[in-house]
Amino acid sequence: MDAIEAAHAVVNGQPPDARAAFLGGSVVTGRRTATSDLDIVVLLHGAPAPYRESLQYAEWPVEVFVHTDETWHAYVERELHRRRSPLLWMCADGLLLLDTDGLGARIAAEARKLTTAGPPPLSAEEIDDRRYAITDLLDDLAGSGDRNERLFIATELVRRTGELALAIGGSWGGGGKWLARRLGTTAPGLSTHLRHGLQEVLGGRVEPLVTVVDKVLEQAGGRLWVGYKRAGTP
Repeated sequence: MDAIEAAHAVVNGQPPDARAAFLGGSVVTGRRTATSDLDIVVLLHGAPAPYRESLQYAEWPVEVFVHTDETWHAYVERELHRRRSPLLWMCADGLLLLDTDGLGARIAAEARKLTTAGPPPLSAEEIDDRRYAITDLLDDLAGSGDRNERLFIATELVRRTGELALAIGGSWGGGGKWLARRLGTTAPGLSTHLRHGLQEVLGGRVEPLVTVVDKVLEQAGGRLWVGYKRAGTP
């Protein structure tokens, strides 16, 4: 059973008052792998939305994200502030499977408009927070003689450096494979340099990774430690 056929079958098994449904994810973007699942967004009039559910249909692993019009907008608005919204992208790039009253077309158009506009820019304070966190990790890496510690410090450095590069490049963020994919567009070659740096750390040399991280930091103002201050919550 192909992806679209399976997705229609899953949607048909949802509550009968479904207003709209989308099939998103890798299976509709040309990046399908042997383990790709079906990401399906379903819009209802009301309860039992919102909820998400993981299930199996035929040979397909399936993730269903069920919302109302109101909860879809609430979740997207919250995710926009984090500069990454899988829900938004599933509807922007996804295939509209069902649209009983025009809601699906409206959501799709709004999602495409938002993704095209890009995420909100980072504030100066947010940039400084990221510079500080990366600087702290660089200091930890320089001071650690434990290979196990270095593994986790370096891995965290790679992730945070990639996220900073996306942020200062005005790109949407992503986790896991999507971090690598978005870096491939926003900062070509950076993933390769970070991977090489991580491999060198595992071999006992930290300098190549530090060099790559510092180059990204320089685009945001460089390392930050002295003078960094944040007020706590009373």
